Amino acid sequence: MTLWTAAEIAAATYGVAAADFAAGGVAFDSREVGPGDLFVALTGDSTDGHRFLDQAFAQGAAGAIVSADTAHPHVRVADTFAALNDLGRAARARMAGTVIGVTGSVGKTSAKEALFAALDRSLPGDVHRSVKSYNNHTGVPLSLARMPRDTKVGVFEMGMNHAGELGVLTGLVRPHIAIVTAIAPAHTAFFADESAIADAKGEIFRGLEPGGVAIVPYDSPHRDRLIAAAAPYAARTITFGLDKGADVRAVEAMRLPSGASFVTAKLGDRELSFTLSQPGMHWVSNALAVLAAVDVAGADLARVGLALAEMGGLAGRGARFLAPAVGGDMLVIDESYNANPASMRATLAVLAEEPGRHIAVLGEMRELGDASAGYHADLADPILAARVEAALLVGEAMTPLAQALEGRVEVMHVPDAATALGRLKDLARAGDALLVKGSNGVGLSRVVAGLANAGASQAQGVGT
Repeated sequence: MTLWTAAEIAAATYGVAAADFAAGGVAFDSREVGPGDLFVALTGDSTDGHRFLDQAFAQGAAGAIVSADTAHPHVRVADTFAALNDLGRAARARMAGTVIGVTGSVGKTSAKEALFAALDRSLPGDVHRSVKSYNNHTGVPLSLARMPRDTKVGVFEMGMNHAGELGVLTGLVRPHIAIVTAIAPAHTAFFADESAIADAKGEIFRGLEPGGVAIVPYDSPHRDRLIAAAAPYAARTITFGLDKGADVRAVEAMRLPSGASFVTAKLGDRELSFTLSQPGMHWVSNALAVLAAVDVAGADLARVGLALAEMGGLAGRGARFLAPAVGGDMLVIDESYNANPASMRATLAVLAEEPGRHIAVLGEMRELGDASAGYHADLADPILAARVEAALLVGEAMTPLAQALEGRVEVMHVPDAATALGRLKDLARAGDALLVKGSNGVGLSRVVAGLANAGASQAQGVGT
């Protein structure tokens, strides 16, 4: 399927096409280029995409957006980053369906994936979403540029770590429905307090299309602040949460023996009961936001329940698997993609519900500024409440937590992910439940990969 022709790219980016070509996909990372893709040669302080043009075309690129001479089929522009934004704008302009924007301190990727799963049930093949966590100044326009012209619903995740960033992104996405999942301490190095974070997240409402709907967390202490931020731009604001005052609320949320939750939700005078495959009250909250958005979009609510029941865990955000340990297998809960104080507490609460001995591999939480030591030390109580018997702490910023836990649980404080993985080989036993969570920069995904690979190697050995 043709996503962009050379003529369309040139018109959208104010560029000049050197050849006629048609592209079925878009990428700015040469390693992700596949046959028929458009390669956008972005330039930056540390890299220049033009150096990878030969590689991109060797992998099958159909054309490229460039700002320098090349013999390959291309559209030449003055600035390739500006061109990527222009291409995203053009994709949004030609799409006649419904657009949903998602942001929040925690839960935005999970909510985006759940929304896609739910909507794809009603509109199979007609729903587009941003992949991975492509939620920043390059990821958002790329996700827009990849959107097929006949898409009926587009779901886009938007993130930020400074005030003003979300205002720019939402201006590109121009959502009809804008969701804030939750407000929590994250990137606090760049904000005076949580209220400032709420204000920055509230920027998402500035891009709402006329008649647009804002969806905000009722249980948040910043609820009224978010509602006020939405008021000038939203025709309607819907709240979700556990409190009876929420427009979309959980009447019941019961944990099942499998770890899933059985949820009964109320939307006005309607009631929906469903099984939520993902464990934890934070996922119940995500599910309520999804219900609210799907209802506004006019999709089938019953199909939402089916989708939420069948959702698998996301890599780095709750995926689960068995890995070999001394004497047998252990359960690994992969929350390695990112961490802040709120998400740490939420996932430790999930660990608390698991049978067996509990081990927590926790990486430092970054970008917390002057309050970092306090935020880390404050994790001691949630760790104890989760009945953690061994805490493997990774990174220098974990020192205050190591001190707070001293004498209360077994603590190992190591400098990096590689050392943590090595320690686990002797520490983990059959029947253990192991949580792995930390800021992405700590690299705990390598711990998860090491454990998963060990399991795969063991399985191959049994079969030979």
